[in-house]
Amino acid sequence: MGRRKKPLIKDLEITGIAAEGKAIGYYNDMVVFVPWLVPGDVADVQIKRKRKKYMEGSFVEIHKYSDLRIDPFCEHFFVCGGCKWQHLPYQYQLDFKQKQVEDNLSRIGKIALKHIKPIKASEKTTHYRNKMEYAFSSTRWLTKDEIAKEDDVVDRNALGFHVPGRFDRVLDLKKCHLQDDFSNQIRLAVKEFAEKEGFTFYNHREFTGLLRNLVVRNTSLGEWMVIVVFGEDNQQEIDSMMCFIRDTFPQITSLQYIINQKVNDVYSDLPVIPFSGRDHIFEQMEGLQFKIGPVSFFQTNSSQALELYKTARDFADLKGDEVVYDLYTGTGTIANFVARFCKKVVGVEFVEAAIYDAKNNSEANNIKNTSFFAGDMSKILTYDFVAANGKPDVVITDPPRAGMADDVLEILLRALPQRIVYISCNPATQARDLSVLSAKYEVKDIQPVDMFPHTHHVENVVKLELK
Repeated sequence: MGRRKKPLIKDLEITGIAAEGKAIGYYNDMVVFVPWLVPGDVADVQIKRKRKKYMEGSFVEIHKYSDLRIDPFCEHFFVCGGCKWQHLPYQYQLDFKQKQVEDNLSRIGKIALKHIKPIKASEKTTHYRNKMEYAFSSTRWLTKDEIAKEDDVVDRNALGFHVPGRFDRVLDLKKCHLQDDFSNQIRLAVKEFAEKEGFTFYNHREFTGLLRNLVVRNTSLGEWMVIVVFGEDNQQEIDSMMCFIRDTFPQITSLQYIINQKVNDVYSDLPVIPFSGRDHIFEQMEGLQFKIGPVSFFQTNSSQALELYKTARDFADLKGDEVVYDLYTGTGTIANFVARFCKKVVGVEFVEAAIYDAKNNSEANNIKNTSFFAGDMSKILTYDFVAANGKPDVVITDPPRAGMADDVLEILLRALPQRIVYISCNPATQARDLSVLSAKYEVKDIQPVDMFPHTHHVENVVKLELK
């Protein structure tokens, strides 16, 4: 028997947006997830995947456009996986993100929502990112017209973003609206020079090619870092490319490169080779300077990161005599941000290079009441560690999307700090952890923060107090 043909749903009305940004409608009491549509659209949807309780599909034709729709501002919309909500007015994006936080906290965490505040909007909705990572490819994404005449397509090189679901296809970007336009200028010039010189672009199936990635970072101080990741160790061609970037863009503060001949794209464990300028750039917040190295983590929306950190500091309610633990401290941004307002800050982070930056940031800002430790959170945060560094009065935690491990939650429930400030980029795992902490703690404040306009991502800060 052949496979059963999946249905084409005619005139499906879109009624909402799901947690991952996909539009949702209902057909025969089943939820249907469809990307790129907005509430109020009526469309024919081809089902691609069917499960017991839901279906996933793609729209074939839109018969009625929602009154919510606005024209997307980017020419790469519908292909690039970045700004999937740019066809929605920003206020509606905020409304959906607020609802996403509320749904997760109430449904998963059983948290009462009486303390939730309206989401903090981002002042910038374009050009807000301070880091972009582009991929080179010798097999770029082709349009339908190009596919129809594929044998006649000569230019196959691309420098841009991987198309969602296709590790081997890269969209060749003409203009991206996420970072200052100087980033576009660098990217376009690098691609033009590479093609003129005949340098090979990376083939993601065969793992060959000279040019692999281009990373561009900037700060509110006007400093720029450019890192080129090469897939081959060809020093002559590497020097040629790096000299071109240095001479064409003297504004670049830090120019470095990495040689990555591994199968995977992870380069944080590889040597970073300075080519010109400093090996770091600086960001500034409330008079504090933060050193950012080539593999340092820093919130990618600098101006909104300040709002996030101020919220965390307000929720910590520091009086000046507290011992504060900053878990998942990264480069110590939050630790150094609150250090002036408490007795002592203890930062813990898995990435050793980040802890090195955290210590440097404290030293550069003449902050003497911080101490930082690198290693696995579950192994470091033991009873002996708490005994040696002091019982925490306040814990600020900003874990990865997966949330906190069970043994870390157990330590918190035994250490019993007076307050916990929980920052999360994933309200679902945050809600799960809050449910565990509710055995000893009560939620006193909730503040969603929009760090990434035109996407479904949302940060959320929760203040917990010991019952």
